[in-house]
Amino acid sequence: MIYMDSAATSLLRPPEVIQAVCEAMQRLGNPGRGAYDASLEAARTVYQARKEIGGLFGMDDPSRVAFTANVTEALNLAIGSLFGPGSHVITTCLEHNSVLRPLYRQERRGALLTILPCDQAGRLRYEELERALRPETKGVVCTHASNLTGNLVDIRSIGTFCREHGLVFVLDAAQTAGVFPLDMERDCIDVLCFTGHKGLLGPQGTGGLCVRKGLELDGLCTGGSGVQSYRKEQPPGMPERLEAGTVNVHGIAGLLAAVRWLERTGISRIHRRETELMRRFWQGVRLVEGVSVYGDVAVTPAENRAAVIALNIGDLPSGQVCDELAQEYGIAVRGGAHCAPLMHQALGTVEQGAVRFSFSYFNTEEEVDLAVRAVKELAKAAGSVQENV
Repeated sequence: MIYMDSAATSLLRPPEVIQAVCEAMQRLGNPGRGAYDASLEAARTVYQARKEIGGLFGMDDPSRVAFTANVTEALNLAIGSLFGPGSHVITTCLEHNSVLRPLYRQERRGALLTILPCDQAGRLRYEELERALRPETKGVVCTHASNLTGNLVDIRSIGTFCREHGLVFVLDAAQTAGVFPLDMERDCIDVLCFTGHKGLLGPQGTGGLCVRKGLELDGLCTGGSGVQSYRKEQPPGMPERLEAGTVNVHGIAGLLAAVRWLERTGISRIHRRETELMRRFWQGVRLVEGVSVYGDVAVTPAENRAAVIALNIGDLPSGQVCDELAQEYGIAVRGGAHCAPLMHQALGTVEQGAVRFSFSYFNTEEEVDLAVRAVKELAKAAGSVQENV
């Protein structure tokens, strides 16, 4: 199988990640629940993961890193805690449902919501941000990169805007953590939500959020924490405030191994490699008759976007194209709506969906060339069928 669905999950990972999970399942106990070696080693592993993940995002306090099962849980936690009835929040049409649905739920509970539009290439219209500001505006929630088109959002500009106006900035870094440099202080990010299983190359079931000092969130649930057991409420300190029950120690051990691999390899090197593969694919398909490529790839330098290309072939349903790529060529990609309904509305692809190719550091030029050939052959076949109709 040629795997080109890394925007969904990092199936291709460093072997030391898998090894770390296996070893953790054999050695590590429950952190904070005992003074014996297995529990203490688990606690040290989880602490070290907080420290190194926080460092990756420019945060120097490991206690401000809280683990969740994924970025969706992290976003639900942040949005549900920060934006209550009467507060106004701004987001964008680039968003994944992991941002939109929690915001829609808060809207039903009395929050006010403004969604910034984009142009036909899926580029955010930043001039609308100032116009969206209201006296009751409390914050901005947005993605760093569209999971559908790969278009990048200028988060430093948005973060600066938020800081100047006293707003909270919540970032969905699902598609960029581990591939783009992120610094919470430099980019004026108040809450950074991440998942472990995409660009960070860790196991599924890992994710979390980094919360700047001085900003307090309420957890989604309460329960065991291993400390202050006689309190009726969840312990108020971080990270226990946001972590009820046993964290995913085995997955976190794998995530720690992945972050260390990223640090050794270099995020800039990883991004450069993924960008080269994306650009090679785009150069191969962009002029193919019958192929429509979406997003800003034609006008934006490759290094300023995620390694994602979304396309369609004629009027073929995107799901059909994905099936043919898998069955005839052994190429794994994703079709459909990609949990990004507003972006499909902007692109005019609501009915057809789109075929998404997303590239990994571990893909090869030969795989990319085969994918280009497959798209060309499918487009040619589709054109022949159309001519005979």
